[in-house]
Amino acid sequence: MSLKDVEQCEVRELHPEKLRIARASMPDEDEIADLAELFKVFGDSTRMRILFALFDTEICVCDLAETLSMTQSAVSHQLRILKQAHLIGARREGKSIFYSLADDHVRTIIGQGREHIEE
Repeated sequence: MSLKDVEQCEVRELHPEKLRIARASMPDEDEIADLAELFKVFGDSTRMRILFALFDTEICVCDLAETLSMTQSAVSHQLRILKQAHLIGARREGKSIFYSLADDHVRTIIGQGREHIEE
């Protein structure tokens, strides 16, 4: 998409009420940066595959690696990133560690993203 593909106003006219509303709803720069970082985590197809594998069940690294046809090391690396972003949680059961989505917010984000691309 080039600049000529984006429609622009024919005249420069400011609308004070629209400006006020837009500025009032704008989060501070730190919050915007944190949100951008969160969405970067969603921007990796391997991490998305892991999140989908965890969508309906908890699963250990061994099973994730088998499901995704990846090495346990590669899966573990991605799990670390997802855990740092608070998108997944883990619990130990004997010698196994089971991973799951952190909460329903993660399901909602993924579900709404999927709905959006399917429109």
